[in-house]
Amino acid sequence: MDSYVENNVNAVRRSKEEKKVLKKQIKASHTLLKHEGISTAAQPTKSLVVANGGLGNGISREELSAALKDMGEVESLVMPPHKPYAFVTYRSEESARTAQVKLNGQTLQCGENSVTLYLSYVESVTYEEEASVPLPEGLILVEDFVSPEEEAALLTAIDWSSTNDDITAQKALKHRRVKHYGFEFRYDNNNVDKDKPLPAGLPEQCLPLLDRCIRNGHISIMPDQLTVNQYESGQGIPPHVDTHSAFEDTILSLSLGAKIVMEFRHPDGGVVAVVLPGRSLLVMKGESRYLWTHGITPRKFDMVPACDPQSPAHARPDLGTHSNLTLSKRGTRTSFTFRKIRHDPCRCAFPSACDSQGAPSAPSLPPSPPTLPCCRADAARLEEEYVHRVYDAIAPHFSSTRHSPWPRVCHFLTLLPPGSALADVGCGNGKYLGVNPDVIAVGCDRSSALVQICAERGFHAFVSDALSVPLRTESCDACISIAVIHHFSTQERRLAAVRELVRLLKPGGRALIYVWAFEQEYNKQKSKYLKDTNKENHNNHSPTKNTSEDSQEPRGKSSIHVSSHLEDSCRPDGSMSDVSKVSDGKLSVHTNRTAFNTQDLLVPWHLKEGKKREDEESGDSGKKDKRKDKSKKVSSSSCSASSLSPKSDPGPGFDSNISSESRLDTSDATHISDSKPSPNSDTTQTSSSTVKSAPVFHRYYHVFQQGELEQLCGQVAGVTVQSSYHDQGNWCIILEKDRLE
Repeated sequence: MDSYVENNVNAVRRSKEEKKVLKKQIKASHTLLKHEGISTAAQPTKSLVVANGGLGNGISREELSAALKDMGEVESLVMPPHKPYAFVTYRSEESARTAQVKLNGQTLQCGENSVTLYLSYVESVTYEEEASVPLPEGLILVEDFVSPEEEAALLTAIDWSSTNDDITAQKALKHRRVKHYGFEFRYDNNNVDKDKPLPAGLPEQCLPLLDRCIRNGHISIMPDQLTVNQYESGQGIPPHVDTHSAFEDTILSLSLGAKIVMEFRHPDGGVVAVVLPGRSLLVMKGESRYLWTHGITPRKFDMVPACDPQSPAHARPDLGTHSNLTLSKRGTRTSFTFRKIRHDPCRCAFPSACDSQGAPSAPSLPPSPPTLPCCRADAARLEEEYVHRVYDAIAPHFSSTRHSPWPRVCHFLTLLPPGSALADVGCGNGKYLGVNPDVIAVGCDRSSALVQICAERGFHAFVSDALSVPLRTESCDACISIAVIHHFSTQERRLAAVRELVRLLKPGGRALIYVWAFEQEYNKQKSKYLKDTNKENHNNHSPTKNTSEDSQEPRGKSSIHVSSHLEDSCRPDGSMSDVSKVSDGKLSVHTNRTAFNTQDLLVPWHLKEGKKREDEESGDSGKKDKRKDKSKKVSSSSCSASSLSPKSDPGPGFDSNISSESRLDTSDATHISDSKPSPNSDTTQTSSSTVKSAPVFHRYYHVFQQGELEQLCGQVAGVTVQSSYHDQGNWCIILEKDRLE
């Protein structure tokens, strides 16, 4: 009798532990089918799906492969990007049976984290083929440009012992150390003072490699400015375009030390992720220098090809579709960025991004632009002024734009059994509290004005901070947090908000979390937050300008493309940088309904006054009155099964609970003319005949990059990520609290 049949015959004699494993294996299969469309097979095959064994769980290819190869000869291992599962195909069906029996329910230790694997048979493995994508026009990557000996000499030439060196304009920025040679780059205006050269020229150790660049045709003239940055693991820089007026065309960036992934983004939404190995030279000229943004996501691990791809120099694997990926732990990286000072106005072929040719500047900041917090007290003050006070001031107007519940949130709520206890943490005007009349729903919000609106609508709600909800531990069957956590200004506080949700859940309870996404275009579809004319006008809004990847102070921390269990994406000691080390880290003001250029920003709310509404919010004035009627009463009827189809989903861009600010800056306040702007608001004039003035309030946001929400939740013990998805410009996740055994 073979092992599979024998296992079935002896099913009645399974131990309690075996029954638990079987139950969780079945549950994992149901989850994969529901959320990923992966069907498992009842009979043994050569292929298995490994639940919890994916890159999205922080499992590297090497770690998983080692465990699988102990069971037999592996034919192929496919680890889809960002997913919490993998596919393995063995040479023989017997090896697959061995793996299914011996690895099912087993714990795999991955660094400081551990995951439990659940394996199920699948008939076949389907995935996107590996694809090579061209590098941005004008971008050249030269690997092994310097020898290990040259690398050591260059690193030795940089003396970091001085904490404030005027000769090389050394600075300790919040997320990296920096030295300037030749000319100092000024972070206050993203430019250089061309009339004030620094005493120190370029280090002599750099001259041989620059001569080599001239001989090889990478540059035609010797650079006269150098910026040296040192990035520790977990540090990075946001997407930006180098300031056109500051430097000439070609920019050289030499990477020393650890390899890293740099992302290039085209204004049309295209993204190319480029792996920069140690000792490699990146040459940016033409379109890649003037039009594409480039940045490095702050994280501790990068998703990279498992082996160096044997592809032509002009192409690199697309990390979004590559199937032979693994995780690479970052180390210390030092970059040498060489540039030539420009003395005449830029006359490039990309005027939409050129400051010399009149490209629009970034939106103006509030009177005293805030900086990212560097201690808990600073974080609380920032959120008090740029979140709490704002929502109290705009509450009636805000509520008038929040009437239609989002279909996928409704779907989550309508699946709750009758009598379930639901907590909506950050409930706003309570639009979700009445979706399922068969549950016991209570909401809380930091804004007393919004809680008052909930009371007027007949909902149960109270004032509370999301970090400390006065409800009993394990008292809720479900919690929702819709567009709330992105208002917390540090990684530590965002993590605390997730932990508080989990604390409230009963074992087996589920939480749904929505946060605003950095990626407003996903799977080649733009969210409704972006303007309909965005495609033709995208080039008309200027990205953050600075001088290469080593010039702009990062705006905040994040982790993308990696594990939902990698705790070391945070600082090891849980501390934050000393406030004295922050240099010019001012928050920028986002231009509403455009793509994001940074993760930490201020989003304007224009509190327009007047009696006539222009209906820019919906673009459909004929439905205005119907929407007003619907906003008076929220019921489960607004979330019918038919409304869950993508075509009928109006999307957060049309009606979001703080998250997607689609038409927020175009809505008129029809009944709050007595509201006073908070200290961070300003009053602007408008040409509208019905609106005399528009107080502008600035709200702090941290927009999440892909994989960052999973990573954040993965640091919370005692919960499992059931599913995650992108919903109209938002990253969303469903967590389940582990049951007590």
